[in-house]
Amino acid sequence: MGPLAGLRIVEIAGIGPGPYCAMLLADMGAEVLRVERPAKLGAGDARFDLLSRGRRCIAVDLKQPAGVETVLRLVERADGLTEGFRPGVMERLGLGPDVCLARNPRLVYGRMTGFGQSGPLAQAAGHDINYIALAGALGPIGRRGAAPTPPLNLVADFGGGGLLLAFGMTCALLERARSGVGQVVDAAMVDGAAALMTVFHGAQQSGFWSEERGTNLLDSGSHFYDAYETADGEFVSIGAIEPQFYAELLKRIGVDADSLPAQLDRARWPEAKETLARLFKTRTRAEWCALLEGSDACFAPVLSMSEARRHPHNVARGAFVEVSGVAQPRPAPRFSRTDSEIQRPPARVGEHTDEALGDWGFSARELEELRERKAIG
Repeated sequence: MGPLAGLRIVEIAGIGPGPYCAMLLADMGAEVLRVERPAKLGAGDARFDLLSRGRRCIAVDLKQPAGVETVLRLVERADGLTEGFRPGVMERLGLGPDVCLARNPRLVYGRMTGFGQSGPLAQAAGHDINYIALAGALGPIGRRGAAPTPPLNLVADFGGGGLLLAFGMTCALLERARSGVGQVVDAAMVDGAAALMTVFHGAQQSGFWSEERGTNLLDSGSHFYDAYETADGEFVSIGAIEPQFYAELLKRIGVDADSLPAQLDRARWPEAKETLARLFKTRTRAEWCALLEGSDACFAPVLSMSEARRHPHNVARGAFVEVSGVAQPRPAPRFSRTDSEIQRPPARVGEHTDEALGDWGFSARELEELRERKAIG
């Protein structure tokens, strides 16, 4: 089940990008074992912790020597390990890469941080908005004359962070198949957010992209790539960049191209945008969908999350699934022969401590001793 079936990953639980990486690996079929703190036993309703889906969870106290040794025994049987602490924390716990690779030289050790393992900001606290700000990814996002708009925490946490760590882990595991040797993957959210901006660095240095926010082709500057309000207070999106798609859009909405400035006349984009804004407010979102959806006008309604789950295209594709009564996006991408699926719903903290440790080689007597020493919960 899934292209990564047969791989075993130890996840030292954290928040945000670390769990997202582990979720992606589990979605692709890897057996990921989440190691949580006993202090979190009984916390919250696990059903809605969707980043924790697809894997079993054990509770291990890493402040106890026996707890550390428990994880090291898991490392001996693992293909990979992921962690998301500040630089030096895992070393202080006795679970740094040198110790783990000494136990298992084939281990791929994935590290997720905001600013990276080195550099003057390596020890600083931060969140997605800080990482994309430093990477030059926040500044360009927003409308002309307005403050930058945080794009949720998608860019650093999930795109430049968790997704790239999962990519890095997979690359290192592929390389290990040739060399037989593991290594450390240093995934920093600043690095990842910067990498996502690659095309724009080239465009800016060529003179095509202005550093003035909201004046460019893709940042709400142009009239043919933006979201417009409709008569019922909803919104629709237009992305008619190519000339043939732009011509299709104008034809379908009943606008004579000669009545607008030339498509790429940047100086007159605000004027053209006002024209389209007035026009889109003359019909409801549903009416615009009936006219434009499925055409080459590069159109889509702007949907809420709950609406997206019900849209006919997403329903037909099975883009969302329900697990234990909770709707969620299905694993992506899709595979023709080894397709993936959500292996299990999110687990309660410590739900599988005995079961999973038993599967990873611990005897019943050892589990009893670890529990007596308060190393597991």
